[in-house]
Amino acid sequence: MYQQVLNQMRQAVRAGRIVMTNHAVREMKRDGLVFEDVTHALLTGEIVELQFDPERGEYKYIIFGAALNDDEIGLAAKLGYNEDTVIITVYRLRIDDYDS
Repeated sequence: MYQQVLNQMRQAVRAGRIVMTNHAVREMKRDGLVFEDVTHALLTGEIVELQFDPERGEYKYIIFGAALNDDEIGLAAKLGYNEDTVIITVYRLRIDDYDS
């Protein structure tokens, strides 16, 4: 359903057009991840949810993918104004992340 958006994001990542928010960088480091984990997850993962941020008036996509060591991680990302892929946050998926 979201394949076109995911393809655009992957194309941007391959072209080096990826932007990480300060929040994403902090969370990435806090969870012991590196930039390459984030790009790998984007290139191999799938969009699992679309969320709307009413405060910002924009959509973001939740992506689950694999880090380089195959640990599962989640990303919140969007397409930027210049068709960059903007990473809003990054986090390791834990068992309790699957509980509803």
